[in-house]
Amino acid sequence: QVQLVESGGGLVQAGGSLRLSCQFSGRTFSSYVMGWFRQAPGKEREFVAGIDWNGGSTYLADFVKGRFTISRENAKNTMYLQMNSLKPEDTAVYYCAAARSIRAVVVRRKSEFDYWGQGTQVTVSS
Repeated sequence: QVQLVESGGGLVQAGGSLRLSCQFSGRTFSSYVMGWFRQAPGKEREFVAGIDWNGGSTYLADFVKGRFTISRENAKNTMYLQMNSLKPEDTAVYYCAAARSIRAVVVRRKSEFDYWGQGTQVTVSS
């Protein structure tokens, strides 16, 4: 019913920037709360950023505050993660996720997300 496809990953030098996109295929994108997660080798998948139905509320993990920005364009069924001042420790596979919600809230728990993309690799060199 819902498919998510990430894009925009790649190799970048420390201090550089990347913009990730998540394309949503399905009906009523605006009814889904969205989020970004990442997973580095040998580590648990962790929450990076979340956004409510229309971008009125966002939440960023402490380790990306001031560097990353989450946004969405509902008319394009797309969510974005703008990543600036990238660090080598940001290296990971980044996943977008969608959670159907009856409330315009930010969701951060992995178990509450219903759909996941395949992920896009972000590699930051030192």
